[in-house]
Amino acid sequence: MSMPMYVAPEQLMKDRADFARKGIARGRSVAVSRYADGIVFVAENRSTLHKISEVYDRIGFAAVGRYNEFEQLRVLGIRQADLRGYSYDRADVTGIGLANMYAQLLGSIFSSGGDKPYEVELAVAEVGDSPGADVIYRLSYDGSVTDEPTFAIMGGSAESVSKAIIPDWRPDLPLATAVKLLVKGLTPPADPAADTPAPVLAPEALEAAVLDRTRASHRKFRRLTAPVLAELLGSSS
Repeated sequence: MSMPMYVAPEQLMKDRADFARKGIARGRSVAVSRYADGIVFVAENRSTLHKISEVYDRIGFAAVGRYNEFEQLRVLGIRQADLRGYSYDRADVTGIGLANMYAQLLGSIFSSGGDKPYEVELAVAEVGDSPGADVIYRLSYDGSVTDEPTFAIMGGSAESVSKAIIPDWRPDLPLATAVKLLVKGLTPPADPAADTPAPVLAPEALEAAVLDRTRASHRKFRRLTAPVLAELLGSSS
């Protein structure tokens, strides 16, 4: 009878983390940021498979990584929110509640010895009645949660995107200025070795949405279509 090969728990966790991080890094970045009237989501996405979605009245969802895995989590979150809102009250559905559910699920999958870890990174955002009540939670593949006080960048070149955004970021930016800043951060830098113009992210190459606290409807989520994005990116701040 052959004995199974021993692997130290530290090495096992490191291997699983490296595996998940490599999968997430292959995706293009998604940015989630506060602005004067709510929370804005922007991603480079040329496909019809959404990375950004509404989950409930005041709650939005964004993700990077393997599509089938974060789509499964998105649908699960919507079902949980609908069930809680129907069983109790719509006001009982909160961003922190959904973030906790995702954290427990991702943490269980990551630490189990069987299933492979999910190659995803998520953001759950909730817009409040005032800027001080807005929240952005960032969740990693291992179930860790971060309460982001400014903005969250996930996937791809997250570090370089953050560095490009930080100098000009403020919490009271109007929507057009916030979208321009996020698109500027997501735009790949020009290759100094290549004799080509700097790349430009056109509105058709972007997916964007807002949680807008000024909307009269109880549903605060609104997608920004390509014509709306073109107007925002072309307008002066």
